[in-house]
Amino acid sequence: MKKSVSIWVIATLVIMLLLPWLAATFVKSDAGMAVCLLLFYVVNPIYFIVLGIASGKNMKSMWWQPLLSSCMFLAGIWLFFTVEETAFFIYAGIYLALGGIAMLISSLIGQLRYNNKVKC
Repeated sequence: MKKSVSIWVIATLVIMLLLPWLAATFVKSDAGMAVCLLLFYVVNPIYFIVLGIASGKNMKSMWWQPLLSSCMFLAGIWLFFTVEETAFFIYAGIYLALGGIAMLISSLIGQLRYNNKVKC
């Protein structure tokens, strides 16, 4: 259980802090913008959905993971890009909503499966 939580925390740190740093440090010009768009519109949403699904399977101990990841997203953006841009609050809110919805759906599906197994 704790190992699973630790793995998700490390994955969050890598995806939300290391990847923006790599994009800001090593990729220049138009390619840097393309990498950032790829992070914002592909990598991060997919990560939040997968994280939400995993959190929904064990909601009692992992309910806070989407919230942590959202905060780490903001921290990574502010550290490596700009603090003045408030649009990133919208991105963080959307990512949090994606993770939360995926977590709730995953939890509900798990409960339905459990209830159907108990009845049989």
